[in-house]
Amino acid sequence: MIPSLIAQATELAAPSWREVLLRGLQAMSEADPAYLPALAKDDFLPTKGRIFAAFEQPLEKVRYVLVGEGPYPREQSATGVCFMDGAVDALWSEQGLSKPVNRATSLRNFMKMLLVADGMLQPDATGMEAMQAVAEQARISGSGYIQTLPELQQNLTGQGFLLLNAALVFRAHVPPVKEAKAWQPFLRTVLDALALQAQPLPDLVLWGKIAFWIEALPEAQRFPKLVAEHPYNLSFILNKQMQTFFGSMHLLKKQA
Repeated sequence: MIPSLIAQATELAAPSWREVLLRGLQAMSEADPAYLPALAKDDFLPTKGRIFAAFEQPLEKVRYVLVGEGPYPREQSATGVCFMDGAVDALWSEQGLSKPVNRATSLRNFMKMLLVADGMLQPDATGMEAMQAVAEQARISGSGYIQTLPELQQNLTGQGFLLLNAALVFRAHVPPVKEAKAWQPFLRTVLDALALQAQPLPDLVLWGKIAFWIEALPEAQRFPKLVAEHPYNLSFILNKQMQTFFGSMHLLKKQA
């Protein structure tokens, strides 16, 4: 039995996903009948029925599946979409990146990696002084740069990204690894649906240790994959594989 609170949350997803999500939840229930009923009675993030917000991206438009670890552990930040911190709006400030971006370490390093890929930052100069110069240019009217995090999310979804977490919920008293394990049958169902319906097969972009186990799933073997360290690591900024992959997308520029 799938609790109504959880089943109703699938209504936020695109219609092409809803049957798949219910099948995934059923697979979770078969693997661990106690998990979903306990979750429905517990406090978890994201709130406001946004567990499946990532699936607003229609199944048929998915070209890439970006997998993070889990929701941000703060209510305002947890949006149901991986790496999109709801506490962040403006990307830039007079000092460089905005304070909320700098607090969201993964987002900060992701943006710096994109700027290196675009040639706006030099690999050996990604600190405050260099960022101040970039921000000064980005904030000029008509610069062509996006100004807010919702615009960055729009650019990502416009490129065909499904922005998914390995664990779709966060609970303060449950280890993230344990939470992700419970969602594994769900993610296997999602991958199976993508393999059957999304052509060509989307790339799996896997960040962080929890996301790595997805690489070993039988359903993941059919997909092309890119695996990297989690963006909270400074080394992510200089990851050449990520720079090459994202470089042609120009995600920090306004797009049609």
